[in-house]
Amino acid sequence: MASAQSYVYVTDMVDIPMRSENKIQSNPSNLLRMLPSGTKLEILSTESGWTKVKFEKTTGWMISRYLTSKPPAQAQLEKLRQTYNANKLLIGKQSKRNAELEAQVKELQIQATMLSVQTSKSQAEKEHIEQVYKDALKLEHSNEKLKTEALQLKTEIQLLQNNNTAGQEASSRNWFIVGAIVLFFGFIMGFVFPKRSNQRRF
Repeated sequence: MASAQSYVYVTDMVDIPMRSENKIQSNPSNLLRMLPSGTKLEILSTESGWTKVKFEKTTGWMISRYLTSKPPAQAQLEKLRQTYNANKLLIGKQSKRNAELEAQVKELQIQATMLSVQTSKSQAEKEHIEQVYKDALKLEHSNEKLKTEALQLKTEIQLLQNNNTAGQEASSRNWFIVGAIVLFFGFIMGFVFPKRSNQRRF
């Protein structure tokens, strides 16, 4: 008896018949079906040069010498051909994917360059704005200083005007006093000198 889940393959020959019995009859009434080279079969048992196998839902007997434990060269070649075609298709897809990735990398490099330029411009604009802000602060400080100086000058001018007004008033008073004194002395002189003249006559 064969072990469970053992498999064999039809050899590299013509299609091999599967029979319902482990014997060859002149009347092919026990012929179930023909199996091509490389067909994978499940072993159920062996007996007198025959092997009982199962293929899909069909169970039957086949001559053991037409079976092999390894896939035949034709089946291996076909499998290799399928693997090659699959790998070739995969390589083609991978090459296409690589080309797409290279295009994306170039696009990203262009974007990175543009971002770098934009960053440089933004940095320059930032520095310009900071300088304008500093200049504005300086101007504001200068304006405050000028306002203070203007206020001081205005105060000094007001003081000078007040002093000038006071000086003019004092000068007017002084001239008034001088005039009064002159008038007084004139009156005295006018009163005294005529009397002396009269006394000399007598």
